Amino acid sequence: MNVIYDSDDARIDACVMTIGAFDGVHVGHRSLIEEVQRRAVDRGVASAVVTFDQHPALVVRPESAPKLLTRLPRKLELLDELGVDVVYVIEFDAGRATTTAAAFAEQVFANRLGAVEILVGSDFHFGKGREGTVDSLAEVGASLGFAVEGIELIRHDAEAPEHVSSTAIRRSLAGGDVEAAAAMLGREFEIHGTVTQGDQRGRTIGFPTANIVLDDDMARPANGVYACTYIRSDGSAFAAATNVGVRPTFYEQADAAVLEAHLLDFEGDLYGDDARVRFHRFLRSERRFNGIDELKAQLAIDIDQTRMGSGLT
Repeated sequence: MNVIYDSDDARIDACVMTIGAFDGVHVGHRSLIEEVQRRAVDRGVASAVVTFDQHPALVVRPESAPKLLTRLPRKLELLDELGVDVVYVIEFDAGRATTTAAAFAEQVFANRLGAVEILVGSDFHFGKGREGTVDSLAEVGASLGFAVEGIELIRHDAEAPEHVSSTAIRRSLAGGDVEAAAAMLGREFEIHGTVTQGDQRGRTIGFPTANIVLDDDMARPANGVYACTYIRSDGSAFAAATNVGVRPTFYEQADAAVLEAHLLDFEGDLYGDDARVRFHRFLRSERRFNGIDELKAQLAIDIDQTRMGSGLT
């Protein structure tokens, strides 16, 4: 996959392309990108995905910008897995936010990317004030030499209450429904992070944990306990009973939420490990316990439930 960063000198001879934030690279994104790839093959040109170095909402409405499902490096990994020929990354800043839809289409789609066909979701908007739509882009494309088609949004199954979207995935995560989020993502939700030293209370009560501080700008599941898989930087994997939250049994107030993963059948030092924690299912809500013995009894239950069906036992 060729990753090109937007500049005056960046050029592609011809492509079938799509454009968007593609946060999460979910099944809706994948369906659209796969259609781009099919049409690119038919036309004998490159398949291209145009995206941004940061979510546009962080610039145009930072006070209400959504929590991210994926940062750019992870997004690029996922697009690479799909076999996209080119990813064209645009720096989205205040200047870019004021570019009109027509000017953006001419400058980027026509002049730099050589677009012959553009496929976007049927709810697509772009340009200054989100003025550009599928219909207006098609009008511009008629004069610039590219065709435009709006592709209908999909549902991950016929019974799903809404179309797949990054917003719907965030909503599922916020409700602790990691299984619904996985169905829309096309893979289980993961948190990436580096293991840091905590207060080591887990060791003293017989349940040591790998602690990861959660980034405030990233989406995460609701506070609670989950059956997970912990994947080490060396690729080895362990079932893990994982708490996400503020540990109310020990803290009246907490500065930040923390992920604490108790790895089953593991002994060793994990400090500094660049880990991925993959969420399988919700076990229970986080709550305050009346003492260490009550907590330990519940942790034993959590571990048994995590071990069941983990596939790693």
